[in-house]
Amino acid sequence: MSSRDSTVLLRPRRRLPSHERRAEIVAAVVELARERGPEAITTQAIADRVALTHGALFRHFADKEAIWVAVFDWVRGDLGAAVDAAFAGGGSPVEILERVFLAHARFVARHPGAPRILYHALQGDERAPMHERAHRMVAGYARRVAACIREARDAGDLSPALDPQIGATLFVATLQGLALQRSLLGGEGGIVDAARATFSLLLDGMRGVPQ
Repeated sequence: MSSRDSTVLLRPRRRLPSHERRAEIVAAVVELARERGPEAITTQAIADRVALTHGALFRHFADKEAIWVAVFDWVRGDLGAAVDAAFAGGGSPVEILERVFLAHARFVARHPGAPRILYHALQGDERAPMHERAHRMVAGYARRVAACIREARDAGDLSPALDPQIGATLFVATLQGLALQRSLLGGEGGIVDAARATFSLLLDGMRGVPQ
């Protein structure tokens, strides 16, 4: 090994402001969630991924739960921004629904670990902060979808017998199932095409059989 290589290896990591280091840690957990179930991600694995000591990791977060809360808040914020933009894009209610569906799929393609994180949050202790955040997020998402479905139904674009709440539950559950399946099988690259085909089937179901 040359003296130059040795110097590079021994060079300490650049010190980052705390908020930047916290963001780096959160990004590392999202990456790790693609490789293994969130329940299998240890704090040591997180520290190793960002090249910190175990003790240094906890200079940025009080405990493991605080790390997971920050991770979920990032998922909620980034996914929420994508969904907000899709809802705000204009067009008919059906066009908006399709745009939201595909925006969610694109988010999963960019961040394959995110569906596992959301599922982990929803399956956790109901008293845990992350579970409460996840429940509020999904409930708020479903309400917005239900409102859009109601508008589409009232405009005559969907079956007059369609219950908007049931339609929204099916919409969200279909997305979650598709995203989790693709995440577990490692096929996130094709999720947008799969989502486009799946939405067509979902829309046919919500339109119902012509009378």
